[in-house]
Amino acid sequence: MVRQVDHQDRKNKILAATISLYIKSGNPVSSQELAQLFGLSSATMRNIMAELEDDGYLFQPHTSAGRVPTDKGYRYYVDFLMGQVQLSSFQKESILNEYKKRITSLEDVLEKTTEIIATLTHYTAIVSFPDWDDRFIFAGLSNIIQQPEFADKQKLFLIIKLLEEKRQLLRLLNADINAPTIYIGNEMACAFVNDECSLVVSPYKKGKKDPRRGKVAVLGPRRMSYDQAVSTLEFVTRTLNELLENY
Repeated sequence: MVRQVDHQDRKNKILAATISLYIKSGNPVSSQELAQLFGLSSATMRNIMAELEDDGYLFQPHTSAGRVPTDKGYRYYVDFLMGQVQLSSFQKESILNEYKKRITSLEDVLEKTTEIIATLTHYTAIVSFPDWDDRFIFAGLSNIIQQPEFADKQKLFLIIKLLEEKRQLLRLLNADINAPTIYIGNEMACAFVNDECSLVVSPYKKGKKDPRRGKVAVLGPRRMSYDQAVSTLEFVTRTLNELLENY
C-alpha cells in the first residue's frame, strides 16, 4: 500500500512538473528533461510518462516529440496539484495605486480593472456588469495575440470572433458562481476556440445591498498560468468590492 501511494505521489509530482514546464516554454516536455529534474533513469521516466498518457493526462503530438497536457491533465492539475501564488507586495501596491488615479465614473473603474488584470496576467481581461445585459469590456487583446498558439491567422481570427460576437462568452460570464471558476479548453463549450483557450472567471459585488454580481475574467491559451490568473483575480475582486461600495 505504501509503495502504491509513493508511486501515485511520484506520478502527481511528475505531472505537475510537466505541466509547469509546458506552461513556461510552450514546447512538449521530454522524458530526458524530467529524468534529469527528478534524478531518475530515462527508462523509469518513460514508463511513468507512458502511464500518465494511458491515464489520459498527457499526450504525444508526434512520435518523436515530448508530451503535452490534455484538458483532463490541466483539470487534475488545477483541482489537486496547483500551488497557490501570492501577489507580491509591490504588485498589490501597484494595483491600489492604479485605482487611486483619476477615476470619475463606474465605467472608469471597470475599464481600469481590465487594464490592471491584462497587465498583470499578460492575457486578455474581461469585465461584465449586472446592468449590462449583452455586453462586456475587455483589454489586452494584444497579449493573447503574442502567444505562440495564435501565430496562425485562422486561430487569431477565431479569438477576435469570440470577443466580437460575445454570446458564447456571455453565457460563461453570466453563470452563477461564488468563487473563481476555471473553464479549460472544451469545458468552455465555445465552438470557436475549444482547442486553444481557457477562461478564469471570478465574481464581484455591485454593492453591499445589491445581490447581483458582475464578473471579471482572464481569457488566455490552455497553456495558461492558472495559479497567477486566479491569485490576480482574487486580489482585484476584493479591491473592486471595496471600491464599489461607494457607487
